Amino acid sequence: MAAGPVHDPDRVALSVEVAILPRPVWLARARAHESRVRPWTEPRLGRRSRGEKHPVDDFLFDYYRLRPAGLRTWHPGIDHALADAQAPYIGHRDYVVSEGLARVSDGALRRRRAQLGRAVEILSAQRGRTATFSCFGMHEWAMVHGLRQQEIRHEQLPLRVSPDQVIEVVAEVGLACSHFDAYRFFTPSATALQRPLSRDNQSRDEQPGCLHAGMDLYRYAYEAGPLLASELVADCFEHARRAREVDMRASPYDVSALGLSPIEVETAAGRAQYAREQRALAQAAEQLRNRLLPVLANLLRRVT
Repeated sequence: MAAGPVHDPDRVALSVEVAILPRPVWLARARAHESRVRPWTEPRLGRRSRGEKHPVDDFLFDYYRLRPAGLRTWHPGIDHALADAQAPYIGHRDYVVSEGLARVSDGALRRRRAQLGRAVEILSAQRGRTATFSCFGMHEWAMVHGLRQQEIRHEQLPLRVSPDQVIEVVAEVGLACSHFDAYRFFTPSATALQRPLSRDNQSRDEQPGCLHAGMDLYRYAYEAGPLLASELVADCFEHARRAREVDMRASPYDVSALGLSPIEVETAAGRAQYAREQRALAQAAEQLRNRLLPVLANLLRRVT
């Protein structure tokens, strides 16, 4: 069933017809989504209440900054309206309710113009670039390069190699990072060993084989907010979680207490293992990118 544009008090001239989801249909999807993400959100809330940290799972909430409540709330996307909708849609900043229907407002699209433009620029550049697999996860090593245990970011985790070994491995393997948001956390001594990266050149430098570029698909999905169906956002979160595990397993940190086995990139065998895992993640990221980019590009066309 379709309906014409719903009145939007914060409207720009972008409205299109929307498909109406009956309450039983959208409730079933909302409950399925909440059940899917609960194993990710509830442990986070429990850790926060106990003052505990998890360097894999908390990264996805601290660095990416979407709170558990935001991940848990289901959205149908901008092309659907919800019949007989109640909380959390009534009163939601990004929704308009009229004639018994709740739908994402055109104002929500307008407010995300800049994020959409940036995401489309970066993802389009990645899709046209050949993936490379020669960094071997050295970005995490570069973040502790020259530091003592008490100076590292994840102070609750011991290093599985000595500070001197970190320096030796980085010197042997080299630094070939293409991701600015990893590079900006390099120590000064590591920065001197890496070609400079900048925010302005992010779309030029990023390449689709990078673990962090794949993780950032989650950022671009949740920044679009309720404009996207939440199932796609959850798919991107799940991929980011897989990539973060590989990220930390290949780091110089001892993650055995988290139930994770190390990828010993300080050895030739470990680097080969990392490259295999990186290729598998890059293939999965490509599939997600091919789903996400057309949706974001279509949204951007509506608002420009």
